[in-house]
Amino acid sequence: MNNAFLCCGILLAAGRGRRFDPTGQQHKLLQTLSSGTSVITTSAQHLQQALPLSIAVIAQTPDAIRLALDALQVPTYPCLDADLGMAHSLRTGLQHLPDGVDGFIIALADMPFVSVQSIEAIRDCLSAGAEIVVPVYAGQRGNPVGFSKKYVDQLLRLEGDRGARQLLQSAPVTEIVLHDAGILQDIDRPEDML
Repeated sequence: MNNAFLCCGILLAAGRGRRFDPTGQQHKLLQTLSSGTSVITTSAQHLQQALPLSIAVIAQTPDAIRLALDALQVPTYPCLDADLGMAHSLRTGLQHLPDGVDGFIIALADMPFVSVQSIEAIRDCLSAGAEIVVPVYAGQRGNPVGFSKKYVDQLLRLEGDRGARQLLQSAPVTEIVLHDAGILQDIDRPEDML
């Protein structure tokens, strides 16, 4: 790994999780996993362990998400138009990248099962010169995804709810095979908590 390579984690945590609870009573990121910690805390801890320089994009509510991230000392930035799609949350994160970063990894807060080692592997691949890194498990692409800083401008122009997928279909991508089913496991419904 290139020790001079500065990589930042961007945790996208601004979604409402309507599929988890259409009534809005229970936010999926605040649910407790079998480990005893919440979804948001686990996702943030894994990202922070691999990338001490990490930030999070949140919605304006609920405050409990911000408080959980504050407890981990992860800087948070509210996305005022998060309801318009993931690209807006991503844009907020990119606008708050610290100066001097060489690359960044976009992680989804509803994916707490991604291992620290997987995030480190993506970081190391970026550090070795890859410009976009996508993890693969059992032949399927997953998350998080790593980018060289050269893609900031293109990502800032994205719109809608597809996030960075548009760019992944048109730019050269380095796939790395990982033995981590967590890169495919998100929490959309209560049964996904198991």
